[in-house]
Amino acid sequence: MTIPSIPRRIVACPRCRGDSVYAAENPFRPFCSERCKNNDFGAWASESYRLAAKPPAPEDDDPDAPFRTPR
Repeated sequence: MTIPSIPRRIVACPRCRGDSVYAAENPFRPFCSERCKNNDFGAWASESYRLAAKPPAPEDDDPDAPFRTPR
């Protein structure tokens, strides 16, 4: 009995947009290479990527807010 081969899935590398094999044989998946993986990690570490967030409400700046009685 032979094991059916799993088709190789090719995806776009999130960093360079080149072809990347998305399988266990690619230790850098979803990236195409160690270089793209490290460049992406470096961008996160240097805060080049940011997630949008709402500015805090004015009452969030008051450290005594949780202990104050509501009016």
